[in-house]
Amino acid sequence: MTDTRRRVKVYTLNEDRQWDDRGTGHVSSCYVERLKGMSLLVRAESDGSLLLESKINPNTAYQKQQDTLIVWSEAENYDLALSFQEKAGCDEIWEKICQVQGKDPSVDITQDLVDESEEERFDDMSSPGLELPSCELSRLEEIAELVASSLPSPLRREKLALALENEGYIKKLLEIFHVCEDLENIEGLHHLYEIIKGIFLLNRTALFEVMFSEECIMDVIGCLEYDPSLSQSRKHREFLTKTAKFKEVIPISDPELKQKIHQTYRVQYIQDMVLPTPSVFEENMLSTLHSFIFFNKVEIVGMLQEDEKFLTDLFAQLTDEATDEEKRQELVNFLKEFCAFSQTLQPQNRDAFFKTLSNMGILPALEVILGMDDAQVRSAATDIFSYLVEYNPSMVREFVMQEAQQNDDKTEKTEFLGFFYKHCMHVLTAPLLANTTEDKPSKDDFQTAQLLALILELLTFCVEHHTYHIKNYIINKDILRRVLVLMASKHAFLALCALRFKRKIIGLKDEFYNRYIMKSFLFEPVVKAFLNNGSRYNLMNSAIIEMFEFIRVEDIKSLTAHVIENYWKALEDVDYVQTFKGLKLRFEQQRERQDNPKLDSMRSILRNHRYRRDARTLEDEEEMWFNTDEDDMEDGEAVVPPSDKTKNDEDIMDPISKFMERKKLKESEEKEVLLKTNLSGRQSPSFKLSFSSGTKSNLTSQSSASNLPGSPGSPGSPGSPGSPGSVSKSISQMAAITTKGGLVGLVDYPDDDEEDDEDEDKEETLPLSKKAKLESS
Repeated sequence: MTDTRRRVKVYTLNEDRQWDDRGTGHVSSCYVERLKGMSLLVRAESDGSLLLESKINPNTAYQKQQDTLIVWSEAENYDLALSFQEKAGCDEIWEKICQVQGKDPSVDITQDLVDESEEERFDDMSSPGLELPSCELSRLEEIAELVASSLPSPLRREKLALALENEGYIKKLLEIFHVCEDLENIEGLHHLYEIIKGIFLLNRTALFEVMFSEECIMDVIGCLEYDPSLSQSRKHREFLTKTAKFKEVIPISDPELKQKIHQTYRVQYIQDMVLPTPSVFEENMLSTLHSFIFFNKVEIVGMLQEDEKFLTDLFAQLTDEATDEEKRQELVNFLKEFCAFSQTLQPQNRDAFFKTLSNMGILPALEVILGMDDAQVRSAATDIFSYLVEYNPSMVREFVMQEAQQNDDKTEKTEFLGFFYKHCMHVLTAPLLANTTEDKPSKDDFQTAQLLALILELLTFCVEHHTYHIKNYIINKDILRRVLVLMASKHAFLALCALRFKRKIIGLKDEFYNRYIMKSFLFEPVVKAFLNNGSRYNLMNSAIIEMFEFIRVEDIKSLTAHVIENYWKALEDVDYVQTFKGLKLRFEQQRERQDNPKLDSMRSILRNHRYRRDARTLEDEEEMWFNTDEDDMEDGEAVVPPSDKTKNDEDIMDPISKFMERKKLKESEEKEVLLKTNLSGRQSPSFKLSFSSGTKSNLTSQSSASNLPGSPGSPGSPGSPGSPGSVSKSISQMAAITTKGGLVGLVDYPDDDEEDDEDEDKEETLPLSKKAKLESS
């Protein structure tokens, strides 16, 4: 039979001051040669692997808490804890630790937590402990001052805690509390508040066990009602005894479990409601209080899990048709609280918890509950269901498929999605479809907008993850057109949700979606919203421009042509960003290539006919090639036929020479567009687009660079009023900045810096430095 005395759970304290469960095993103490000393070893009960190997350091402060916990620090930010199944095992290991350190096992902490500065300040460590004033009403002020003066010093805190433990001082203080209340001695009650609060900050488990005992806890809460900073006392005890009622929906036969539940609720209440919000200093001094609550919760969940009769009765009454509605509501609320309680557990404990609920039949029970008429019961059941989905979605999918097909082997994702889109999706989209029958939402109140926003969030998730199922549904049901009706909502968050849904679809660059968008003219609601938004610099403005910028940067040809052909007249006056002019330029380049299809083959032809003469010649040819923009080729230029593979280099390079001559002539005409738009992402890590309101004024100049951003006299220069910041003087990194009414607003968009240079469909605008190099060649 396994020795349960040595059965432990290993915990480590994470950065969020929460205990992480590292596993369950059996602990032993033995000499480890590698560590040169007696050590604690924990081997996993599942596979015998080593969960913990820790040398018992003679100078480490070990603490024993709640009879079954041993806590210590391995390093400055690495705390460990062993939680024993039985008190006897904890006592046995504690004796081994005390034996190594030469301590009496009756202590609860083996070392004083003192740094060097404290040792220098208090050189009387070997002297007897702190001597407390006699516990009398007349000396409460003196006691309060002693407690307050001890808190900043780890040594004095430790001595004060030992004195309070050894003399039964807390119970004496609580007796005085009753006297002060009977005499209505407000000054004494204020002193008691400071004393009890200070005792909390001593961070001592042994003191908490006294304060949180059934005998003392309500008096402790009573002391904390008399905060001197408040004009009148709080009524915490009245709330706990009269308002907060313990509902035992299923009788709990174990008195220890019942007492633990009461204690945990009250301590949690003290932490959340009674104690004042701790300062950063005090927060670290309440870590033991957090641990006390945490381990209590672990124990409660474990005890309830092991009580099969309790859980069996719970699920039986939940699904029994004879259970009255009020009782059923209490049962569901208990189960919801039980599941919420489990969220504080670490992964291994939580797995065991939900596995137990699954074995008890929680999903069939929820199916029955969700079909009931009571809205409150259904709401609580939905919350429970969300916990299950978050814990194990595959378990829920499997259950749904079993219900749908009565076949255990049909549980794949595709099978589930087929069922979901056939039987469930119409329920999800019903509120959306009902509210978008006209050109604007039929109901636009806040509650409806919140509901529709949640639906759109789910649909956006489906677009990203469900591929053809959602594609068929959107196109067949014309969902996107209905969603875009919400762009006219008075609630900006809902309009943005609708826009985000469309942006997700466009981001897929799927031609099926693109044809659907073009056929139904689904850019119209977006353009209307953009124009109605006016020149306001807000999230709607930025999000719409980002969508069109994505189409430009990704060179989505079909959508580019559709936007320019149908909406250019509405967008051509937008000049505070160059996105739409950039789209127009893309469109014109596409038409050029369509009118002269021979130009599309130029790049591949020249690549196929590049011959090596010498290293320098090859270098010159390659630089010339990569500095050439094939989109700028004009009609009538010589093109080498693909089949002609026998011509010499001079014949092959002749078309390039002619092309370069034409290019030089054309550059002077294009320089204005280049300076204005700087569309190529290869020139700088990012470019900036501005939004503001007022009269439009362009900062770029067609004839000179003196007014370019960054020049001394320009409104966008570093020293000028309204400047958003320093602007690089390098022309290759400049951004076209425009202003309205003197206000400059900037929005960064990702450029196509990472695009492959070999992509034939991408626009390549020449940096000025490269153009200059070509002109001088």
